[in-house]
Amino acid sequence: RVASPQSTWGNRVFRHSFQRVSLCVPSIRQVSKLPRQVKLFTTMPTNLHYPTTRRDETVVDNLHGTQIPDPYRWLEDPDSSETQAWVQDQNQVTETYLSHECGDVRTRIHSKISEIFDYPKYSVPFQIGEGDFLRYYFFKNDGLQNQSVLYSQQTVDEEATVFLDPNMLSADGTHSIGAYDFSEDGRWFAYGISKSGSDWMKIYIRSVETGRDIEGEVLDWVKFSDISWTHDNLGFFYCRYDKPASFDNGGADSMQKSAGSEVDTNVYQKVYYHRVGTQQEQDVLILEDRDHPKWMFGPKVSDDGKGLVMSVMEGCDPVNRLWFVDLQQQSLSSGPLTFQRLVDNFDAEYSYITNDGSVYYLRTNLNSPNYKVIKTDLSQPNNLQWIDVIPQAQDVLKNVQCVNEDQLIVHYSHDVHSVLYLYNLRGDLLQPLELPDVGSVDSIWGRKQSKEIFYRFVSFVRAGTIFRYDCLNQVMNLFREVEVKGHDPSRFKTEQVFFESKDGTRVPMFIVSKKDHVRTGSSPTLLYGYGGFNISLPPSFSVSRLMFLTHFNGIFALPNIRGGGEYGDEWHKAGTRERKQNVFDDFQCAAEFLCRENYTNPSRIAVMGGSNGGLLVGACINQRPDLFACGVAQVGVLDMLRFHKFTIGHAWCTDYGCSDNKQDFEFLIKYSPYHNINPDARYPAVLLTTADHDDRVVPLHSFKYIAALQYARAHKPDQKGYPLLIRIDTKAGHGGGKPTSKVIEEWADTYAFIVTSIKATWTD
Repeated sequence: RVASPQSTWGNRVFRHSFQRVSLCVPSIRQVSKLPRQVKLFTTMPTNLHYPTTRRDETVVDNLHGTQIPDPYRWLEDPDSSETQAWVQDQNQVTETYLSHECGDVRTRIHSKISEIFDYPKYSVPFQIGEGDFLRYYFFKNDGLQNQSVLYSQQTVDEEATVFLDPNMLSADGTHSIGAYDFSEDGRWFAYGISKSGSDWMKIYIRSVETGRDIEGEVLDWVKFSDISWTHDNLGFFYCRYDKPASFDNGGADSMQKSAGSEVDTNVYQKVYYHRVGTQQEQDVLILEDRDHPKWMFGPKVSDDGKGLVMSVMEGCDPVNRLWFVDLQQQSLSSGPLTFQRLVDNFDAEYSYITNDGSVYYLRTNLNSPNYKVIKTDLSQPNNLQWIDVIPQAQDVLKNVQCVNEDQLIVHYSHDVHSVLYLYNLRGDLLQPLELPDVGSVDSIWGRKQSKEIFYRFVSFVRAGTIFRYDCLNQVMNLFREVEVKGHDPSRFKTEQVFFESKDGTRVPMFIVSKKDHVRTGSSPTLLYGYGGFNISLPPSFSVSRLMFLTHFNGIFALPNIRGGGEYGDEWHKAGTRERKQNVFDDFQCAAEFLCRENYTNPSRIAVMGGSNGGLLVGACINQRPDLFACGVAQVGVLDMLRFHKFTIGHAWCTDYGCSDNKQDFEFLIKYSPYHNINPDARYPAVLLTTADHDDRVVPLHSFKYIAALQYARAHKPDQKGYPLLIRIDTKAGHGGGKPTSKVIEEWADTYAFIVTSIKATWTD
């Protein structure tokens, strides 16, 4: 997904993203058992009646002397009756196609995914509190709940009780937990609730003793914010924006809007301190900067509670300013606070790990694109020295956490799979920590005062194995292993291959298939990619992919293309701005490798990507429509000349550039999917997916691209049999917090479209 700025920096307090895998569905119509090898696809329709989308030829922008037509600018208004009618018409065409042309396989996939998803899913446990309020917490989904439930227990061996069940907050499961944090003494729980998948959330405060929220104490207009408690347990820091202008105009439309459906740009974030028992209007303004509207902030109270570390970001690049304030020297009763600006430029990333008195430990890419651990003494602010503790290694240092007072659990990525080590604060290697296979550690919990570590391991075929390490006795134990009903990991194999991209760069790719798979040059293949924002795509478990491998004898291929963080900051930079074409070349060369090595052929390849990966799909099907049979672009960034004008899009200029700048415009216009549709080339079958509450990548990107693609290609005789469709969900956002029922419906529709397009055959 396209990152929020805060997803790319900082050593964050453990927070799972468990909602993404908590999948459930209501009961559906039973499907009679079909014979083996029945072909569940049908012949493509010869006549697909697309809606006529009005073109406004008068809308033309002059960008640096170049005339840029934008005939679908009117689709940028999500509240207009014309846009809403267009959405209904497009959804009707898509539903008609899916029902008539994919109906049998769609129902079968829906049923099978629902069946496989019905297994318990657990986060790693975490411990917080003091005295009678010292407890373990963890999230669990019984298998078919819309949202995961937060449980509490005194010890990890006793029966847990429900502490917070977000499924009780809405009938349709569209309320989800966002940011959260417990007070140090464990008496209070501050948590954000997002509605309909929006990035906006409201913060509530719950008493651990009573299990009830404080009535009437709600913090509104919170977005891209962590929660960090002061150690006196009286309150916490958080970030928010002013109410968007479209909600503040007093008109009838603003009264009917739902937060997350607007397109107002998010600027002038502020940091506040909230004291428990007061109203939001009484919150103390800690920090704002009216001279830098795009700056965003990440407050973190130090492990000893004496300091406040402030990360300052301007975009999604892995760089930040680092400011500090001594909380013992300044009052929180009035603000703003006066910060000591330790680093006041955007030259590198500095993420707080822990501190030992005035000596602070940081993870940084300062002169180290693969990252390292450094320390500095804040008692000498005018003469700061950065001292290496764990120097840069050949592998990429992904994460560091302090445990057991003076130990560091260090997470490296070696050729895109996880390696864990235990160090001390002097930088001495103590020991490696066991992992069962080639895969990834997707969550780790440990605190400076804790004597244990929990971490979860996943792979393409393993749903989750949680380990517990006893720091005092240096003993590792298997804590919990998740089993998926009817799934045998030994039936599958994972290869990692390396291929050359267009410029000779060596790029890794995972290929997952059944163990007995034989290369025939015609296997149904799903090629997935991302390639941006320093975000890595390590091995992960997916029930929908498992279904594709099992029942369609498919191949799943995951190339770790440039733009991601798989090989550090240099790998990331090689896929940004004027170098973005490298990302598209890598992806296309991955497809060519699969064909050349006799895994598959273009008529059997479906490509998929979400958000920045949606941009990847859009650009690649424009540039090489002959290479793929199907393209699925999920919540994609597709108008590269105007993305920065909506919600948080301005933060992506660090990766993409900005069309307001002439030099950036010249490379953006060359690949922007909306502006580079080829009317003379037969496109593969195309499905775009988006949602009405996606306030990360607003749906207008998908609206405008599919309108332009249908206009250019739908009437061409050679396009018949290759549908150009869009699926627009309601009460859903960019993906986070989506209820299980909606997730399964979306995957059933998506995979039905894919297997129909690549003519894959169901096998029991």
